[in-house]
Amino acid sequence: MTPADADVPFLPRGVRMHRCKVRETWFLLAPERAMKLDDIGAAILGVVDGERSLAGIAAKLAADYNAPADMITGDARTFLAELMYRRMVEVR
Repeated sequence: MTPADADVPFLPRGVRMHRCKVRETWFLLAPERAMKLDDIGAAILGVVDGERSLAGIAAKLAADYNAPADMITGDARTFLAELMYRRMVEVR
């Protein structure tokens, strides 16, 4: 499943971001699973708040990083679709 621009992604119960102080990196933790996040993944998930749509997330990141919104939308859509497949992100 691929999220649409109007879909609002959120982290389901039991899934959270965690900053590892020893490794100085972000992880996405879920029951019996963990995923190390790169800077881009951490930036995308950092604005996933359960209130912003995919289009809103892309607009926020485009403004924060002075990047083209269409490129960010594509990258965020692909990243969130993979996390949806792994059941680490859901949409409403």
